[in-house]
Amino acid sequence: MSDTTLLAVEETQVVSTIFSDTDDQGRQTFKDAMANLGSAVNIVTTLSEESATGFTATAVCSVTDSPPSLLVCLNHSASVFAAFADAEHLCVNTLAADQEALSGIFGGKLAQQDRFAAVEWDTFITGSPLLSASAVAFDCKIQSRVTVGTHDIMICEIVGIKRQQLASNLVWFNRRYHHLR
Repeated sequence: MSDTTLLAVEETQVVSTIFSDTDDQGRQTFKDAMANLGSAVNIVTTLSEESATGFTATAVCSVTDSPPSLLVCLNHSASVFAAFADAEHLCVNTLAADQEALSGIFGGKLAQQDRFAAVEWDTFITGSPLLSASAVAFDCKIQSRVTVGTHDIMICEIVGIKRQQLASNLVWFNRRYHHLR
């Protein structure tokens, strides 16, 4: 007998959509489908003109390990867009399972100084704010930017990593938080 646990998969209806057949060119279908793509919840930070700036992001992923790199997406309409458009570095702080409240703080309308007052911060190599209790923090230099539609994609070379030995994660999936331990 194996120690493998089989997961029961519920039978669901498959829906197919041809974008050109929709009134919105598939935008809502795309958003609904993306809700099925689980993502780590991150606080992305930088230091601009001596003040800390940060936002909540799930549009973060690895690019390559040679050199170690991440990409971070940021909407042009975000209140922090100007600060990150001029930034040369940033830190991607991946939230632990017990840090759900921080996601709301950095995703809301609070002033930047109020966002950063909520928890303890540190710095590492680039000087970008590093969340002391994050599951993992990637300290990065921004290597390039690409604009696609409403967003900028920042390609970031990782210059240092700080991580918890026994980390948990906060994940956004199906339009709600999930806690992985």
